Amino acid sequence: MKIICIGRNYAKHIEELANERPLEPVIFMKPDSAVLLKNNPFIIPPYSEDIHYEVEILVKINRTGKFIESEFAHKYYDEIGLGIDFTARDLQTKLKEKGLPWEKAKAFDGSAVIGNFLPVSKLDLSNIKFQLFKNSELVQDGESSHMLWKIDDLIAYVSQYFTLKIGDVLFTGTPAGVGKVMPNDTLEGVLEGEKMFQIKVK
Repeated sequence: MKIICIGRNYAKHIEELANERPLEPVIFMKPDSAVLLKNNPFIIPPYSEDIHYEVEILVKINRTGKFIESEFAHKYYDEIGLGIDFTARDLQTKLKEKGLPWEKAKAFDGSAVIGNFLPVSKLDLSNIKFQLFKNSELVQDGESSHMLWKIDDLIAYVSQYFTLKIGDVLFTGTPAGVGKVMPNDTLEGVLEGEKMFQIKVK
């Protein structure tokens, strides 16, 4: 299982972090050890003082593919989910300043929340609506129509570089509103009105 993540896919999130708008999708990876086990809390790691939540639409790959064309990409998934890409923002900032890879900031153990999935038949893929609540307060409110690169385009792009296999999960980027988590926070993700995950922070 691969966790393939897309960065800088929402214009307002690019603006809030004062990043440069990319000309093509930004790809990074997380190992399977990054997956936060079901019903486990997220434990803030000791090497960061600024862990941010980033809620994202997830796509679960259901068949093997390479060099997939956008017009056929819809055949490679039939479920859409919701998750969190936890980011050690302080580490990421230092790594970016030195031109180094992001893995220590993005791919650490427990950094990937993979919630429930819904069949695509229940969704309007042209505009999937999703939210993240922190301690019952809305902090991120996203719509897939705001993606710079849509799901099928991302699958086509990623498959140029990596063979997609059954069970791989694609994180499609986060909208604006990212922020810091603290011990005892509760994070709840909602996709089209359905709760997809709820986790505690310790």
